[in-house]
Amino acid sequence: MPGLLLHCAGPLQSWGHHSHFNQRDTAAFPTRSGILGLLAAALGRSREEPVDDLAQLGTTVRVDRPGVLLRDLHTVGGGLPAADTVTTAQGKKRSGDTTTLLSHRYYLADAAFTVTVTSASHTALLLECAQALRAPRWPLYLGRRACPPTGPLFLGLADNALHHLVRLPIAAQAPRPGTADRTVDFLSDSPLDRLPLPDDAHGSDPAEAAHPSTSLNDQPVTYHPSRRTYRARPLYRRTITPPARQWAGLGTDYLQALDDYTRRHFDTHEAGRL
Repeated sequence: MPGLLLHCAGPLQSWGHHSHFNQRDTAAFPTRSGILGLLAAALGRSREEPVDDLAQLGTTVRVDRPGVLLRDLHTVGGGLPAADTVTTAQGKKRSGDTTTLLSHRYYLADAAFTVTVTSASHTALLLECAQALRAPRWPLYLGRRACPPTGPLFLGLADNALHHLVRLPIAAQAPRPGTADRTVDFLSDSPLDRLPLPDDAHGSDPAEAAHPSTSLNDQPVTYHPSRRTYRARPLYRRTITPPARQWAGLGTDYLQALDDYTRRHFDTHEAGRL
């Protein structure tokens, strides 16, 4: 299936899931609302504009490195004159010991994900998104504005994006000799029982991947600031053990392996064919 290939990596990422008031959580991987919001930013769409077309695109995430959960404690309003402290829901100003608010914000540190955005019937939209990702209208970030991506975010546009998703170099160290094989998780809004694995890879029971493991409330209906709305969607999961050659390491080792792969598969015969 045609699709975009993205690499979401950076010092910090935060993909809000159940965020509420001063508790700002993160999902363990890029959410649909976060990825489609990234595309909307690249296209230059305002939050008031509809996202019905983007919401029809499929997303699949490969977890290269899950990262480490990090909590950041913020304080708001402390040490300010009474007139400048935080406003309550009733429109009044806080006073005394309540002037300082604590906010707990969670991030994924040193995580890396490879993502496909696919559609069999919206190739014109995929082309538009690819052009926008090469020259985004607004800055792109990984869930929050404080989380810019590192390295190449947009990897390419492919006729068979899932084929490449399971074969692209993995941004993680290879397992040490004599240790157990390492696995990689794939998470999608569509069944993963027919994920096109390499001949030297093996995975969990495809029959289980044909059924959702749970549901997430991250299907965007609108990003409008005053009435942001999401719907539930199924989450499919499959665990794959990739071949040893696919673990590309970190830093320049990964970038070199990624460059070699994309030059062979995208620049020569697939890029721009849609």
